Amino acid sequence: MAPVSKNVNVKRLKRPCKHITALILARGGSKGIPLKNIKNLAGVPLIAWVIRAALDSKVFKKRVWVSTDHDEIADVAVAWGAKVHRRSPEVSQDSSSSLDTIKEFIREHPEVKVVCNIQATSPCLHPFHLKDAAKLINEGCDSVFSVVRRHNFRWKEVKKANCYTKPLNLDPARRPRRQDWSGELYENGSFYIATKELIKKGFLQGGKTKYLEMKAEYSVDIDVDIDWPVAEQRVLRFGYFGKDKPEVVKLFLCNVSGCLTDGQIYTPAKGEEMVSINIRDKIGIDMLKQGGVKVILLEKYPIARALAKRLSKKMDCELLQGMDDKLEVVEKIMVKEKVEWREVAYFGNDVPDLMCLDQAGLSGVPADAPKEVLYRTKYTCHNTAGHGAVREFAEYILRLKNNSKSQAKEDKSQKQPQVLKKGAEKLQQINKGGQKNENKNLKPQKNGLKRPQNFVQKGQKRQKMNGYLMN
Repeated sequence: MAPVSKNVNVKRLKRPCKHITALILARGGSKGIPLKNIKNLAGVPLIAWVIRAALDSKVFKKRVWVSTDHDEIADVAVAWGAKVHRRSPEVSQDSSSSLDTIKEFIREHPEVKVVCNIQATSPCLHPFHLKDAAKLINEGCDSVFSVVRRHNFRWKEVKKANCYTKPLNLDPARRPRRQDWSGELYENGSFYIATKELIKKGFLQGGKTKYLEMKAEYSVDIDVDIDWPVAEQRVLRFGYFGKDKPEVVKLFLCNVSGCLTDGQIYTPAKGEEMVSINIRDKIGIDMLKQGGVKVILLEKYPIARALAKRLSKKMDCELLQGMDDKLEVVEKIMVKEKVEWREVAYFGNDVPDLMCLDQAGLSGVPADAPKEVLYRTKYTCHNTAGHGAVREFAEYILRLKNNSKSQAKEDKSQKQPQVLKKGAEKLQQINKGGQKNENKNLKPQKNGLKRPQNFVQKGQKRQKMNGYLMN
């Protein structure tokens, strides 16, 4: 074999990326909260939060599956972009374990090499969590799971009356302050990644194992009803709302019938047609306009011209009506207003709105919208049409815009010290370089001291010419 020249650059072979498949377990027979996996949390089906994070992570290349035994859960999963694994009755019992279901899945899908079991009840999971975990798998780990750091003092459980408890992780005589104790790591259940070989042996953790630590604000789990309101507030602040940033919303499009009104048109025997508008919805539209969002009302079915004119004047915004193809009309509006879909918030209520709901950066529907529409929107209101739904969605948009701006400021403040540190390091390197250059001009003296070559001794003649010292 011929020797390799030292001048030839030999590139290191990269470790091939493992194909990871996401699997979300969502049984229909939840005992704590019936059908909790598709119950709306902050206007979004609970399971949709993790489906969106998994898809947007790009780790699984659309290999995101939901394993369920319930038709309605399957419909929601498909509407949010996941594939459905119909689990058998044998692994759908109360006594069935997660591992039993995962084993069945890999038996039916032998092409799967690595499974990422994502918990449906962890709505604050973000794509970057999954990316970081997948990186550990591709670096050679057999399993990776999520943990959270907690500062809880544990004591031994006592079940007998004549026994006494004792501390398990602290010395009461030296009770540490929180800032003096690093705490302990606990599984938070957000995800478990394991190779197929490990799963076949009956393990989700084993072999070369590492953990991924998630911050406490992202470690949310929902089990019983009392967890729901706390989780809703947490997810509004720390949840993942998709790739489109809500602070860029510039245009709000809203249906009149079935959104702004309850869908009823009053037609008296004599006189003009009438509709009823909730004053709260009027205030919601005003709030959006004050926030720099343009509002345009849409009405598919023609109403009396005089009524449309009064309605437009009352709401102080443009009203377009009589449209066969809403998508075509909306796209023309977008061209006129010079906005993209990610900058549009769309509030619809029926099947003709589906295409617009799917493409808008933010989309919402009232609580009484048809089921096929509820599954396709990014936010479902608690209020019904004509009874404060528009106000609720407007508040949701503004809340997200404010949260995004606050997060951007926080990220900027966190990056600033790093930038200053890098700047200081660079300046230090420059100063060191300058010092080396100066040392080149120094001559060693007998006494060990150095002096510049152009040093002028006392009494030596010199004269200034053109700004330079001349010997």
